[in-house]
Amino acid sequence: MDIPALSMVMAQSNLQTDIGIAMLDKAIDLGDSLGEGMVAMIDSAAMERSVTPYLGANIDISV
Repeated sequence: MDIPALSMVMAQSNLQTDIGIAMLDKAIDLGDSLGEGMVAMIDSAAMERSVTPYLGANIDISV
């Protein structure tokens, strides 16, 4: 049994696992921040409609 080679393989496996977990954590953080941004946009759009509810409700067309 080659103990040094086994040790290197285990260290590489641990490193790959740590990198995968770190990347998943970054992806989750990015998803959270994008979700918060979308909620803020929706809230601002709702505020705009509540302040000026008449805008966009009617279209005047002459033919």
